[in-house]
Amino acid sequence: MSETPFIITIDTEGDDLWSRPREITTRNAEYLPRFQGLCERFGFKPVYLTNYEMAMSDLFVEFARDTLARDAGEIGMHLHAWNSPPLAPLTGDDFHFQPYLIEYPEAVMREKIKVLTRLLEDRFDQKMISHRAGRWAFNGRYAAMLLDEGYRVDCSVTPGVDWRGFSGDPGGNGGIDYTAFPGRPYHLDLSDISVPAIGPLLEVPVTIRPTPIEFLRRAMKEKIKTFGRGLLSAAPWAYCTPLLRRIANRALPALSWLYPSGNNLNAMLQVTRAARAESANHVEFILHSSELMPGGSPNFRNASDIERLYEHLEILFEDISTWCCGATLKEIHARLGKPRDPASQA
Repeated sequence: MSETPFIITIDTEGDDLWSRPREITTRNAEYLPRFQGLCERFGFKPVYLTNYEMAMSDLFVEFARDTLARDAGEIGMHLHAWNSPPLAPLTGDDFHFQPYLIEYPEAVMREKIKVLTRLLEDRFDQKMISHRAGRWAFNGRYAAMLLDEGYRVDCSVTPGVDWRGFSGDPGGNGGIDYTAFPGRPYHLDLSDISVPAIGPLLEVPVTIRPTPIEFLRRAMKEKIKTFGRGLLSAAPWAYCTPLLRRIANRALPALSWLYPSGNNLNAMLQVTRAARAESANHVEFILHSSELMPGGSPNFRNASDIERLYEHLEILFEDISTWCCGATLKEIHARLGKPRDPASQA
Protein backbone atom coordinates (compact mmCIF):
# COMPACT_ATOMS: atom_id res chain seq x y z
CA MET A 1 0.00 0.00 0.00
CA SER A 2 1.16 3.51 -0.77
CA GLU A 3 2.00 5.89 2.05
CA THR A 4 0.10 8.74 0.40
CA PRO A 5 -1.73 10.48 3.27
CA PHE A 6 -5.50 10.81 3.05
CA ILE A 7 -6.77 13.67 5.20
CA ILE A 8 -10.46 13.93 6.08
CA THR A 9 -11.32 17.49 7.16
CA ILE A 10 -14.73 18.20 8.67
CA ASP A 11 -15.89 21.79 9.12
CA THR A 12 -17.54 21.17 12.46
CA GLU A 13 -20.21 23.81 12.87
CA GLY A 14 -23.90 24.46 13.58
CA ASP A 15 -26.88 23.10 11.72
CA ASP A 16 -27.63 24.36 8.18
CA LEU A 17 -25.66 27.59 8.32
CA TRP A 18 -26.43 28.03 4.61
CA SER A 19 -29.90 29.23 5.70
CA ARG A 20 -28.23 31.96 7.82
CA PRO A 21 -30.08 31.14 11.06
CA ARG A 22 -30.27 33.70 13.85
CA GLU A 23 -30.44 30.94 16.45
CA ILE A 24 -27.75 28.35 15.75
CA THR A 25 -28.40 24.77 16.86
CA THR A 26 -25.92 21.88 17.07
CA ARG A 27 -28.05 18.75 16.72
CA ASN A 28 -25.62 17.43 14.09
CA ALA A 29 -23.30 16.34 16.92
CA GLU A 30 -25.67 13.37 17.41
CA TYR A 31 -24.83 12.10 13.91
CA LEU A 32 -21.04 12.16 14.10
CA PRO A 33 -20.44 8.72 15.71
CA ARG A 34 -21.72 6.92 12.61
CA PHE A 35 -19.31 8.82 10.39
CA GLN A 36 -16.44 8.29 12.84
CA GLY A 37 -17.14 4.56 12.83
CA LEU A 38 -17.01 4.46 9.03
CA CYS A 39 -13.68 6.29 9.00
CA GLU A 40 -12.17 4.00 11.64
CA ARG A 41 -13.23 0.93 9.68
CA PHE A 42 -10.95 2.10 6.86
CA GLY A 43 -8.16 3.30 9.14
CA PHE A 44 -8.87 7.01 8.53
CA LYS A 45 -8.64 9.76 11.15
CA PRO A 46 -11.00 12.72 10.68
CA VAL A 47 -9.89 16.23 11.56
CA TYR A 48 -12.81 18.05 13.19
CA LEU A 49 -12.14 21.74 12.52
CA THR A 50 -14.35 23.16 15.24
CA ASN A 51 -16.09 26.50 15.56
CA TYR A 52 -17.53 28.33 18.56
CA GLU A 53 -21.01 26.80 18.84
CA MET A 54 -19.69 23.25 18.51
CA ALA A 55 -17.01 23.91 21.12
CA MET A 56 -19.90 24.92 23.41
CA SER A 57 -21.81 21.69 22.70
CA ASP A 58 -21.33 19.23 25.57
CA LEU A 59 -22.43 16.36 23.34
CA PHE A 60 -19.80 17.16 20.72
CA VAL A 61 -17.11 17.69 23.34
CA GLU A 62 -17.84 14.29 24.89
CA PHE A 63 -17.66 12.63 21.47
CA ALA A 64 -14.47 14.47 20.49
CA ARG A 65 -12.65 13.81 23.76
CA ASP A 66 -13.29 10.08 23.32
CA THR A 67 -12.00 10.27 19.72
CA LEU A 68 -8.86 12.06 20.88
CA ALA A 69 -8.27 9.61 23.74
CA ARG A 70 -8.25 6.75 21.21
CA ASP A 71 -6.00 8.64 18.78
CA ALA A 72 -8.76 8.22 16.20
CA GLY A 73 -8.93 11.82 15.05
CA GLU A 74 -7.89 15.43 15.64
CA ILE A 75 -9.49 18.69 16.74
CA GLY A 76 -8.53 21.95 15.03
CA MET A 77 -9.95 25.46 14.85
CA HIS A 78 -12.53 26.83 12.40
CA LEU A 79 -13.58 30.43 13.07
CA HIS A 80 -16.85 31.98 11.92
CA ALA A 81 -16.28 35.63 12.66
CA TRP A 82 -19.93 36.74 12.82
CA ASN A 83 -20.83 34.67 15.93
CA SER A 84 -17.48 33.96 17.57
CA PRO A 85 -16.80 36.17 20.59
CA PRO A 86 -15.99 38.86 21.26
CA LEU A 87 -18.94 40.05 19.17
CA ALA A 88 -18.20 43.30 17.35
CA PRO A 89 -20.87 44.21 14.78
CA LEU A 90 -19.35 44.90 11.39
CA THR A 91 -22.39 45.14 9.09
CA GLY A 92 -26.05 46.03 9.48
CA ASP A 93 -26.80 42.31 10.04
CA ASP A 94 -23.78 40.08 10.60
CA PHE A 95 -25.86 36.89 10.86
CA HIS A 96 -27.22 37.56 7.39
CA PHE A 97 -24.06 38.79 5.68
CA GLN A 98 -21.64 36.44 7.53
CA PRO A 99 -18.60 38.73 7.14
CA TYR A 100 -15.11 37.30 6.77
CA LEU A 101 -12.71 37.49 9.71
CA ILE A 102 -10.19 39.30 7.49
CA GLU A 103 -12.69 42.16 7.11
CA TYR A 104 -12.58 43.03 10.82
CA PRO A 105 -10.09 45.45 12.44
CA GLU A 106 -6.81 43.81 13.41
CA ALA A 107 -7.45 44.07 17.16
CA VAL A 108 -10.81 42.31 16.78
CA MET A 109 -9.27 39.60 14.60
CA ARG A 110 -6.59 38.90 17.17
CA GLU A 111 -9.03 38.71 20.04
CA LYS A 112 -11.43 36.39 18.21
CA ILE A 113 -8.57 34.03 17.35
CA LYS A 114 -7.26 34.14 20.91
CA VAL A 115 -10.66 33.55 22.57
CA LEU A 116 -11.64 30.59 20.38
CA THR A 117 -8.18 29.04 20.66
CA ARG A 118 -8.31 29.19 24.47
CA LEU A 119 -11.85 27.77 24.49
CA LEU A 120 -10.85 24.83 22.30
CA GLU A 121 -7.73 24.10 24.33
CA ASP A 122 -9.71 24.23 27.58
CA ARG A 123 -12.52 22.03 26.27
CA PHE A 124 -10.29 19.40 24.70
CA ASP A 125 -7.19 19.68 26.88
CA GLN A 126 -4.91 19.78 23.84
CA LYS A 127 -2.81 22.41 22.11
CA MET A 128 -4.39 23.61 18.88
CA ILE A 129 -2.05 23.55 15.89
CA SER A 130 -4.44 23.01 12.93
CA HIS A 131 -6.80 25.55 11.38
CA ARG A 132 -9.20 26.34 8.54
CA ALA A 133 -10.56 29.83 7.93
CA GLY A 134 -14.31 30.39 7.99
CA ARG A 135 -15.68 30.77 4.45
CA TRP A 136 -12.17 30.07 3.11
CA ALA A 137 -11.02 33.68 3.67
CA PHE A 138 -7.33 33.60 4.53
CA ASN A 139 -4.41 36.00 4.06
CA GLY A 140 -0.95 36.80 5.37
CA ARG A 141 -2.20 38.96 8.22
CA TYR A 142 -4.43 36.13 9.41
CA ALA A 143 -1.57 33.64 9.05
CA ALA A 144 0.73 35.77 11.20
CA MET A 145 -1.89 35.92 13.96
CA LEU A 146 -2.27 32.14 13.88
CA LEU A 147 1.47 31.71 14.29
CA ASP A 148 1.36 34.00 17.33
CA GLU A 149 -1.18 31.63 18.90
CA GLY A 150 0.92 28.53 18.15
CA TYR A 151 -0.79 27.19 15.05
CA ARG A 152 1.50 25.40 12.63
CA VAL A 153 -0.71 23.99 9.83
CA ASP A 154 -3.54 25.53 7.80
CA CYS A 155 -5.92 24.01 5.23
CA SER A 156 -7.82 27.06 3.96
CA VAL A 157 -6.46 27.15 0.40
CA THR A 158 -8.80 25.93 -2.35
CA PRO A 159 -6.56 25.82 -5.46
CA GLY A 160 -8.15 27.15 -8.61
CA VAL A 161 -11.13 28.76 -6.84
CA ASP A 162 -11.84 32.50 -6.96
CA TRP A 163 -14.05 33.58 -4.05
CA ARG A 164 -14.08 37.29 -4.90
CA GLY A 165 -17.66 37.07 -6.13
CA PHE A 166 -18.83 35.83 -2.72
CA SER A 167 -19.38 38.75 -0.40
CA GLY A 168 -19.07 39.05 3.35
CA ASP A 169 -19.33 42.68 4.33
CA PRO A 170 -21.39 44.10 1.43
CA GLY A 171 -19.00 47.05 1.37
CA GLY A 172 -15.95 44.78 1.11
CA ASN A 173 -14.03 43.11 -1.70
CA GLY A 174 -15.40 39.57 -1.37
CA GLY A 175 -13.32 36.49 -0.69
CA ILE A 176 -9.83 35.39 -1.71
CA ASP A 177 -8.72 34.49 -5.23
CA TYR A 178 -6.90 31.13 -4.98
CA THR A 179 -6.74 30.62 -8.74
CA ALA A 180 -2.95 30.44 -8.99
CA PHE A 181 -2.20 28.78 -5.63
CA PRO A 182 -0.24 25.52 -5.34
CA GLY A 183 -2.10 22.24 -4.96
CA ARG A 184 0.67 20.54 -2.99
CA PRO A 185 1.51 21.15 0.69
CA TYR A 186 3.95 24.02 1.13
CA HIS A 187 5.33 26.39 3.73
CA LEU A 188 3.84 29.74 2.91
CA ASP A 189 5.27 33.24 2.70
CA LEU A 190 3.43 35.64 5.02
CA SER A 191 3.89 38.48 2.52
CA ASP A 192 2.25 36.40 -0.25
CA ILE A 193 0.56 33.21 0.92
CA SER A 194 0.52 31.78 -2.60
CA VAL A 195 4.32 31.57 -2.57
CA PRO A 196 6.29 28.67 -1.03
CA ALA A 197 8.81 29.93 1.50
CA ILE A 198 11.05 28.88 4.36
CA GLY A 199 8.59 29.60 7.13
CA PRO A 200 6.87 27.94 10.09
CA LEU A 201 3.29 27.66 8.75
CA LEU A 202 2.50 24.63 6.60
CA GLU A 203 -0.36 24.95 4.11
CA VAL A 204 -2.18 21.74 3.15
CA PRO A 205 -4.58 22.65 0.29
CA VAL A 206 -7.90 20.96 -0.38
CA THR A 207 -7.79 18.47 -3.26
CA ILE A 208 -9.45 20.17 -6.25
CA ARG A 209 -8.85 19.39 -9.91
CA PRO A 210 -9.92 20.87 -13.25
CA THR A 211 -12.64 18.84 -14.94
CA PRO A 212 -12.22 17.50 -18.50
CA ILE A 213 -14.38 20.34 -19.82
CA GLU A 214 -12.06 22.84 -18.14
CA PHE A 215 -9.05 21.28 -19.87
CA LEU A 216 -10.97 21.77 -23.14
CA ARG A 217 -11.68 25.41 -22.29
CA ARG A 218 -8.02 26.04 -21.49
CA ALA A 219 -6.93 24.37 -24.71
CA MET A 220 -9.34 26.58 -26.69
CA LYS A 221 -7.99 29.68 -24.94
CA GLU A 222 -4.44 28.73 -25.90
CA LYS A 223 -5.48 28.12 -29.50
CA ILE A 224 -7.25 31.47 -29.63
CA LYS A 225 -4.10 33.17 -28.30
CA THR A 226 -2.02 31.44 -30.94
CA PHE A 227 -4.29 31.51 -33.99
CA GLY A 228 -6.68 34.41 -33.33
CA ARG A 229 -10.30 34.86 -32.37
CA GLY A 230 -11.51 33.34 -35.62
CA LEU A 231 -11.19 30.03 -33.85
CA LEU A 232 -14.20 30.92 -31.70
CA SER A 233 -16.35 29.60 -34.51
CA ALA A 234 -14.83 26.19 -33.86
CA ALA A 235 -15.48 26.33 -30.11
CA PRO A 236 -18.39 24.41 -28.55
CA TRP A 237 -21.49 26.50 -29.28
CA ALA A 238 -22.37 26.91 -25.61
CA TYR A 239 -19.26 29.02 -25.01
CA CYS A 240 -19.78 31.46 -27.86
CA THR A 241 -22.00 33.93 -25.99
CA PRO A 242 -21.65 35.20 -22.40
CA LEU A 243 -25.14 34.05 -21.32
CA LEU A 244 -24.75 30.54 -22.71
CA ARG A 245 -21.25 30.38 -21.27
CA ARG A 246 -22.60 31.11 -17.77
CA ILE A 247 -25.26 28.42 -18.15
CA ALA A 248 -22.67 25.93 -19.40
CA ASN A 249 -20.37 26.72 -16.47
CA ARG A 250 -23.14 25.75 -14.05
CA ALA A 251 -23.98 22.54 -15.91
CA LEU A 252 -20.34 21.63 -16.56
CA PRO A 253 -18.27 23.05 -13.69
CA ALA A 254 -14.62 23.87 -14.21
CA LEU A 255 -13.44 22.22 -11.00
CA SER A 256 -14.10 18.98 -9.15
CA TRP A 257 -13.71 18.93 -5.38
CA LEU A 258 -13.22 15.93 -3.14
CA TYR A 259 -16.46 17.00 -1.47
CA PRO A 260 -19.70 14.97 -1.64
CA SER A 261 -22.79 16.66 -3.03
CA GLY A 262 -25.05 13.61 -3.22
CA ASN A 263 -24.65 13.15 -6.97
CA ASN A 264 -20.91 13.45 -7.68
CA LEU A 265 -19.48 10.05 -6.77
CA ASN A 266 -17.99 9.48 -10.23
CA ALA A 267 -16.43 12.94 -10.24
CA MET A 268 -14.82 12.31 -6.84
CA LEU A 269 -13.46 8.96 -8.00
CA GLN A 270 -11.99 10.68 -11.06
CA VAL A 271 -10.31 13.23 -8.81
CA THR A 272 -8.70 10.60 -6.58
CA ARG A 273 -7.65 8.38 -9.48
CA ALA A 274 -6.07 11.33 -11.25
CA ALA A 275 -4.23 12.17 -8.03
CA ARG A 276 -2.95 8.60 -7.85
CA ALA A 277 -1.83 8.64 -11.48
CA GLU A 278 0.09 11.87 -10.81
CA SER A 279 1.68 10.47 -7.62
CA ALA A 280 0.11 13.20 -5.50
CA ASN A 281 1.76 13.59 -2.12
CA HIS A 282 -1.55 14.11 -0.31
CA VAL A 283 -5.29 13.82 -0.81
CA GLU A 284 -7.65 16.04 1.19
CA PHE A 285 -11.39 15.46 1.53
CA ILE A 286 -13.86 17.95 2.99
CA LEU A 287 -17.36 17.82 4.46
CA HIS A 288 -19.42 19.80 6.98
CA SER A 289 -20.58 18.10 10.16
CA SER A 290 -24.15 19.27 9.50
CA GLU A 291 -24.14 17.45 6.14
CA LEU A 292 -24.23 14.17 8.08
CA MET A 293 -27.68 15.05 9.50
CA PRO A 294 -30.99 14.98 7.61
CA GLY A 295 -32.04 18.58 7.08
CA GLY A 296 -28.67 19.93 8.14
CA SER A 297 -27.70 21.25 4.72
CA PRO A 298 -29.15 22.05 1.29
CA ASN A 299 -27.76 18.86 -0.30
CA PHE A 300 -28.93 16.32 2.27
CA ARG A 301 -32.50 17.17 3.24
CA ASN A 302 -33.85 13.81 4.38
CA ALA A 303 -32.88 10.34 5.58
CA SER A 304 -32.69 8.89 2.07
CA ASP A 305 -30.22 11.62 1.09
CA ILE A 306 -28.03 10.65 4.05
CA GLU A 307 -28.18 6.97 3.13
CA ARG A 308 -27.08 7.84 -0.42
CA LEU A 309 -24.23 9.91 1.04
CA TYR A 310 -23.03 6.92 3.08
CA GLU A 311 -23.29 4.63 0.06
CA HIS A 312 -21.03 7.01 -1.84
CA LEU A 313 -18.63 7.35 1.08
CA GLU A 314 -18.31 3.56 1.34
CA ILE A 315 -17.34 3.30 -2.33
CA LEU A 316 -15.02 6.31 -2.22
CA PHE A 317 -13.24 5.27 0.98
CA GLU A 318 -12.87 1.68 -0.22
CA ASP A 319 -11.18 2.92 -3.39
CA ILE A 320 -8.92 5.35 -1.55
CA SER A 321 -7.93 2.75 1.06
CA THR A 322 -6.20 0.68 -1.63
CA TRP A 323 -3.48 3.31 -2.06
CA CYS A 324 -3.67 5.87 0.78
CA CYS A 325 -3.19 5.80 4.52
CA GLY A 326 -5.21 7.89 6.96
CA ALA A 327 -3.51 10.94 8.48
CA THR A 328 -4.43 14.00 10.52
CA LEU A 329 -3.15 17.50 9.86
CA LYS A 330 -1.04 17.22 12.99
CA GLU A 331 0.58 14.07 11.58
CA ILE A 332 1.18 15.77 8.23
CA HIS A 333 2.87 18.61 10.08
CA ALA A 334 5.05 16.14 11.96
CA ARG A 335 6.11 14.70 8.61
CA LEU A 336 6.51 17.93 6.65
CA GLY A 337 6.62 20.58 9.36
CA LYS A 338 10.32 21.41 9.12
CA PRO A 339 10.59 24.47 6.82
CA ARG A 340 12.14 23.57 3.49
CA ASP A 341 13.84 25.33 0.65
CA PRO A 342 11.09 26.84 -1.55
CA ALA A 343 12.64 25.23 -4.62
CA SER A 344 11.89 21.81 -3.16
CA GLN A 345 8.20 22.72 -2.68
CA ALA A 346 7.50 23.65 -6.29
